[in-house]
Amino acid sequence: MTTKARSTLITNIGELVTWEDERPIARNQAVVVADGHIAWQGPPSCAPAADVCVDAGGGTVIPGFVDSHTHLVFAGERREEFVARMGGGRYAAGGIRTTVAATREASLAQLEALGARRMEELVRQGTTTVEIKSGYGLSVESEERLLRVARGLTPETTFLGAHVVPEGWDAGEYVDLVTGTMLDACAPHARWVDVFCDEGAFDGDQARVVALAGRARGLVPRLHANQLRYGPGVQVACEVGAAAADHCTYLTDADVAALADSGVVAGLLPGVEFSTKQPYPSARRLLDAGVTVSLATDCNPGTSYTSSMPFCVALAVREMGMTPTEALRAATWGGGVSLRRADVGHLREGAQADLVVLDAPSHVYLAYRPGVPLVRAVIRAGVWVGGDPRLSGNPAGV
Repeated sequence: MTTKARSTLITNIGELVTWEDERPIARNQAVVVADGHIAWQGPPSCAPAADVCVDAGGGTVIPGFVDSHTHLVFAGERREEFVARMGGGRYAAGGIRTTVAATREASLAQLEALGARRMEELVRQGTTTVEIKSGYGLSVESEERLLRVARGLTPETTFLGAHVVPEGWDAGEYVDLVTGTMLDACAPHARWVDVFCDEGAFDGDQARVVALAGRARGLVPRLHANQLRYGPGVQVACEVGAAAADHCTYLTDADVAALADSGVVAGLLPGVEFSTKQPYPSARRLLDAGVTVSLATDCNPGTSYTSSMPFCVALAVREMGMTPTEALRAATWGGGVSLRRADVGHLREGAQADLVVLDAPSHVYLAYRPGVPLVRAVIRAGVWVGGDPRLSGNPAGV
């Protein structure tokens, strides 16, 4: 049950993370939510009156996670591939075709149910904004179907017809299909266009053609870039004005400089390195160069079958050289920048009221207690949508 009160005061917040310029993190705070937005935040003694009062029990309140890279709509799974990699096997992009076959065989109702179930899983773990890609259809009809399903779950949908080249196709002919008939069918259901620019997928010239064709149809480019080897992906992303270059596992100094100069977000996906045993990219190197970094799950059945942003935060702290505060910022504010959303990823006044109550005295616990279910309640656009409802004064009345 979800209920939207006209205004709600959340008080007894032990730590509040807003990403305000002056005080990004403050102790002993309160927040007022009204009409789906943050109406006020500050000391409890100064709080304005509200229709409903909620006691956060001294817990931490953070912005809802912004998962800016997922492949949430698919059928089937690839556990044998995972087991093989854990035994020393090497990841290759060709495994995508296994998921394509299973997804094409699934009915529309099955895909809708699978997507909705995974979305609920993300929300329970504190994610309030999600991007979803197509890419497991690789035909005009299947790609359009995937985007229709994704559009029912989020406005942040991405056309990824250029995921890999399907069996039996010449790469050039397939790029013609992606930038022609397939783009015509899919553009009305997407906000973004993406292409996997890497070994076993598409080269730099092909990626550029796809990105520019999408941009000509009003879609903003994003790129899978430099995941498997050094290559042209990051440079292409910067050249075409992409919002983000995701993966960024193998970067030259020129790549890092290009990201910093262009403002393209470097999307880091630590669940992939965990699941493929590839080296983790250095977030420290990017942050020190002034690059905006986001964290995302890359939820997919082949290389990162996790829906947990808290898990990704913990991995980023342990393996990528980030502090707990930097990792949380990348998983919230950074994701908002990646999706070019000024209204999410922070809790400044006027922002969409997407917030998470943690059963912890500090956001540091996301990395300090990895794997522990710390999310106590989830609010999206002012509505209680997930987590434990047993908060004093909970407007859901549960």
